[in-house]
Amino acid sequence: MNIFSWFDASQEKQFGLTLAQALIERTPVDKALSEGALSKKHEAMLNKLNQLAMEFKKDRKLNTYKKAALGNSFKWALITRGYDSNYVDQLTKWIILKL
Repeated sequence: MNIFSWFDASQEKQFGLTLAQALIERTPVDKALSEGALSKKHEAMLNKLNQLAMEFKKDRKLNTYKKAALGNSFKWALITRGYDSNYVDQLTKWIILKL
């Protein structure tokens, strides 16, 4: 194993963007949905993110740096799309704990 591979987080950064896109597709920034519909969509979105994270984690050994890179790309992709920063922080922590 190459020592520099410890710092190569390109796949993790890309996966963070993939997770953010999955969230964006399933949970709109605006709250135009009814509370019940939003809750159901949010639960389905969390299940999908969890499933994607578990699949990604199977094949990889994620160190602290790679988890941070993944979380950072996920977080900033959502913030730049207009999601609430507190909400994004909570989701990012949840994702990191799943990994």
